[in-house]
Amino acid sequence: MSARTCDRAMEEAEQGVMMSEELFLTIDVGTGSVRAALVDRRGKVFAISLREHEQIVPQFGWSEQRPADWWSGVVAAIRDVLAKEPDACGRISAVAACGQMHGTVLVDDRGNLARDTAPLWNDKRTVAHVKAFEKAHRPETYLADSANPAAPAWPGFKLQWLRDMDPGAWRRAAAVLMPKDWINLKLTGEIAMDRTEGGASFLMDPRTGEWSDRMIGLLGLDKANLAPLRNPVEILGHVNAAAARETGLREGTPVLVGGGDYPMALLGSGVCRPGIGSEVMGTSAIITAIAEKPLLDAAVSNVGTVEGNWGAFMLLESGGDAMRWARRAFHEKQVSYEEIVAKAAEAPAGSDRLFFMPYLAGERLGDHRNARAQFFGIGAAHGLAHMHRAVLEGVAFAVKRHIDILDRISGTPLQRVIASGGGAKTKLWMKIKASVYGIPILVPAEAECGIVGCAAMAAAATGLYSTVEDAAEAYVTYAEEIMPDPAWVEVYRPMQAVFEKLYFHSQSLYDDLDGLPS
Repeated sequence: MSARTCDRAMEEAEQGVMMSEELFLTIDVGTGSVRAALVDRRGKVFAISLREHEQIVPQFGWSEQRPADWWSGVVAAIRDVLAKEPDACGRISAVAACGQMHGTVLVDDRGNLARDTAPLWNDKRTVAHVKAFEKAHRPETYLADSANPAAPAWPGFKLQWLRDMDPGAWRRAAAVLMPKDWINLKLTGEIAMDRTEGGASFLMDPRTGEWSDRMIGLLGLDKANLAPLRNPVEILGHVNAAAARETGLREGTPVLVGGGDYPMALLGSGVCRPGIGSEVMGTSAIITAIAEKPLLDAAVSNVGTVEGNWGAFMLLESGGDAMRWARRAFHEKQVSYEEIVAKAAEAPAGSDRLFFMPYLAGERLGDHRNARAQFFGIGAAHGLAHMHRAVLEGVAFAVKRHIDILDRISGTPLQRVIASGGGAKTKLWMKIKASVYGIPILVPAEAECGIVGCAAMAAAATGLYSTVEDAAEAYVTYAEEIMPDPAWVEVYRPMQAVFEKLYFHSQSLYDDLDGLPS
């Protein structure tokens, strides 16, 4: 669809020839694909298209992508969804994008890429910079200025690496953007970063919502390279002529500043008020509690939310990955996950006092990133069903440990958890988790939470709702509510205390284990 065709359709609509409901166009720049979707005023996702892209792994621990691939995917996905709905381009009242967080894009003073690839959120090349920072600075000396403990994911450390290891690109760079910011730049010609991304950069002062001179100084960076910080719901600019020609969108269509994919998914699952938590059950298990201010603790990370709160989160590296490990280790991938869950259901709650510590990939933060997994309590009567159920329960105990830490620091215990991701489809696991946590778990009816969040943001930006919270309340519904099983709760409560003891007593052995000859 050409820009001229779109303009003609717009003229006909204005003349009353074609009167249709307005739409929102949402864009999600993910790690595996770019998705574009059309969402109506009621929050219904009715047209979606995706284009996959690959990760580049130049060496072990590195992970990059080409921002040019994101843009070509966005163009193709937008054109595809526009073709699925009559007069779609003329009915779009706003474009709202979200994207994978922490991917660090360098652009020059003309808005062109200063470096062809961008290191991603899961890139570990910054480990040496993180260790050097941790050696020089204790968390209590900088948490108030950064909102987060040091970690390889943060763009602040990625910029240190780019400065030291790719000085040519660093000299050419005039601005640093995140993935969705690059898409917004291509759409509008405007440069900005939103505060959900800024708050997870290790460079933004959480008290002011502006760049932190102290953190920039500690990392030896240049504030002039950092894009202006804006709120996600603001109008960044409008689709320019070049972008209209490429995408088929109407020139002049408003484009929002947008936000990171995780904060947007929080909004799009209804997690936008204190007392409500989110658990994303994918390869990892991320538990998030909404708070008015960041929770400053060396074990906790924080991300700004779309509505202006903070999401304090803790990540278990092996969530769904624990089940993937069990399928490989016990069955050499010859059985399905459904069969593993069915086998686990044969064992009683508590797996007859068998424990599984699910630290297959260590821990993200803290002094024991070299943690390991283990079974504890194996007896002659235990069989495969017990071991499979213990894996599911062990992940639940580990996440419950994180919930207790967040509850203690925030002073506002979670009242319910909204679950999303692939693990939320496993009914037995959901019932185990609700019973371990001791609170209900809700599952959103629409799995595309990030897209719903973008639509809620657009609805607020265009005046359809007064706040993003009101829009989310209208748009988000739940397919089911899983209540704790009272009998299981009584089994799991004392087991949680034993799990905590196992967690702490095991820590003294990890360094010894690493010291053994390989």
